[in-house]
Amino acid sequence: DLLVDEAELAKRAAAFAPLPPRYTRGVLAKYTKLVGSASKGAVCD
Repeated sequence: DLLVDEAELAKRAAAFAPLPPRYTRGVLAKYTKLVGSASKGAVCD
């Protein structure tokens, strides 16, 4: 059960900005771009 009303959720969704990527160069940057999430099997494209 969520104890936050719909107006507060809408306000938070409007203010949301994703974090910038932690790694922008090197092997870890390549890995983050190519590998899917663990919930989808972490498949490397």
